[in-house]
Formats: sequence, structure tokens, C-alpha cells
Amino acid sequence: MNLSEFERVMEWVAPGSRVLDLGCGDGTLLARLRETRQVRAYGLEIDLNNIVSCVAQGVNVIQADLDQGLSDFETASFDTVILLQTLQAVHFPINVLREMLRVGREGVVTFPNFGHWRSRMQLGLGGRMPVTPALPSQWYETENIHLFTLKDFDTLCDAQGIEVVDRVPLDAQRRESRLSRAWPTMFSELAVYRVRRA
Repeated sequence: MNLSEFERVMEWVAPGSRVLDLGCGDGTLLARLRETRQVRAYGLEIDLNNIVSCVAQGVNVIQADLDQGLSDFETASFDTVILLQTLQAVHFPINVLREMLRVGREGVVTFPNFGHWRSRMQLGLGGRMPVTPALPSQWYETENIHLFTLKDFDTLCDAQGIEVVDRVPLDAQRRESRLSRAWPTMFSELAVYRVRRA
């Protein structure tokens, strides 16, 4: 069965658990988790418009900059900490990963794969920074400041003592496919990782 990014994340969150979503956007995922998994959910978000959307959905949200750390949260105060398509947009990704795994027993991280064949072709053959479904903005408009591949993330996890519990490479339609499973670095546009402290 193919699962979308949200569905895969939801599958990994235990019913009734405590969840923190870093960079929670408009709160859609947390609202769905609360309704379908009865989780105790909290979000951190920097954008005021997204915070208003969270409040409108009844999502508990705190305005915060992830690069400032998570010092307001105690160690192991959450079962799962979620970081959807945000790691590449923070200034200090290693610190954010360390902090998410300090405050959470497990983490779920998703990010666009810069090693996807479309990105390689646009950069290698066209000589331009890629614009793809996973990387939709021009280089001068993007929020992304750290572009990396699945192999880069695996190497970072090894170096930081982070255990990769599961990894799901998704194609441009946010689905698992034979190609994305067989050659994830080349054919997945988005990666979904489940991680914990080793």
C-alpha cells in the first residue's frame, strides 16, 4: 500500500502519545493526528499567519525560532518529535536534530532530496539551480539554505550517533514506487525518516 507523506508520518505516531511538531505550518498534520490518533499535540511555528491557522483549528502552538533551540522543553518530554520539510531551512540543522532527539524519544524527519535525477539534470546539464515539485522556488526565493541528499543525511546520522529506524523514499506524487525503493537517491524527491538516539 502506498502512503503519502502525512499518512506515513501518522502511521509512525502511536495513539495517545505526546507529539511535538517543529515548524508545524498551518497545523493540518497536528489537527489530523489529534482527531485520528487522539494524541496530545503541540506545535512550534515562526510564521504569524500559520500560527493564526493553528489556533483556528484548535492546535496548541507556540511561536518560536527553531534555531534558538528547545530549552523550554524537558528531556524526553515527548514520544515523537516531527520535523517536516524544515531541516533544510534552519541555520543549524545538527543542533535542531540533537534537540529534537533530546526532547523526544523518536523523531520523524522529511526533506527534499537534492540528489533526485531532475535536480541533477537541471544543475548538471542546464547549469542552473533546480526547480522541481520538491524544490519549487527559484534560488533567490527559496527558504532552503542547506540542500542535501539521502546519502548526506545518512552520513550525518552516522556521525551524530543517530539510529535510522526506518526510511521511506517517496516519488514526485509523494508515494513509494518501485524506482524510489530500488534507487532512492536517484528517484525519490522526498525522504521520510524515523530516527532515534543510538
